[in-house]
Amino acid sequence: MKSKVVITDWGFPSLDPEREVLTPLGVEVEAFQCKTEDDVVRVVAGADVVMAQWAPVREKAISAMGRCKGIVRYGIGLDNIDLDVAAKKGIPVRNVPDYCLDEVADHTMALLLSLQRQVTSVFQQVKAGVWKITPPLALLPLRQSTLGLVGFGRIARLVALRARSFGLRIVAYDPMANPSVFAETGVGSLSLERVLAESDIVSLHCPLTPETKHIINTETLKKMKPSSLLVNTSRGGLVETDAVVEALRRGDLAGAALDVFEQEPLPQDHPFLTLSTAIATSHNAWYSSASVGQLQRKAALAALELLQRP
Repeated sequence: MKSKVVITDWGFPSLDPEREVLTPLGVEVEAFQCKTEDDVVRVVAGADVVMAQWAPVREKAISAMGRCKGIVRYGIGLDNIDLDVAAKKGIPVRNVPDYCLDEVADHTMALLLSLQRQVTSVFQQVKAGVWKITPPLALLPLRQSTLGLVGFGRIARLVALRARSFGLRIVAYDPMANPSVFAETGVGSLSLERVLAESDIVSLHCPLTPETKHIINTETLKKMKPSSLLVNTSRGGLVETDAVVEALRRGDLAGAALDVFEQEPLPQDHPFLTLSTAIATSHNAWYSSASVGQLQRKAALAALELLQRP
């Protein structure tokens, strides 16, 4: 019997990279566009490996896997997969932790610079016929500002490398990071409270876990300077969006640039999109012409490794 890989959902131009890895070795590839967990349940029963991008792979779906040797997530985060249930069933889970690192770091800096230099708000003024040589907000120059990184993994360290060239002071909070990493990079290790209180720009780079869900909320926003800026290119669930909207409206937060949201796509009538101090991009920090194929090939190789396990 041929081994079977079931792809629950995908958003790529084609699945050629997966088939180039798997088909020559006699692996059957079945692809679907599952939206709900019930959709996933209907397609995974005969899968030897399941590959998922955004579809929810939770208890009901995992319980339906009759002979599964492993689950592969297209991406870095694993919050759409129930890791505890998979572990109880003895099904290993793989992700692709080493792709798009530079792309996300670059996008973070693009959002940071657009927000801090008020590019989009000034553009809106110009379109409205307002020509002023000073922007709406009075913000510190970057060389006098502090960048606070919440999470200090590989992407955050690449952001720090880029930010240092602008003269920013850089601090970070990451209780899981090895202290030597801070020493090697010259980044100050602080508590979350101090990072939020001292930073002029806060950028999020941590995984979404029960401990980090809504790490930015009404209470933590109060710990930030009213003149501070928030950037998120990590996971949408880290930010309580309604709390950010209210803080921006009250002037308790100077600006926010978010690439990821709890609800995607973000509704066109969402109040975040009405604010001149807000920037939204559509979960595309990961993207470049190189990163797409890289993600697909690495995910396919992870699936192949799982298939070859005894």
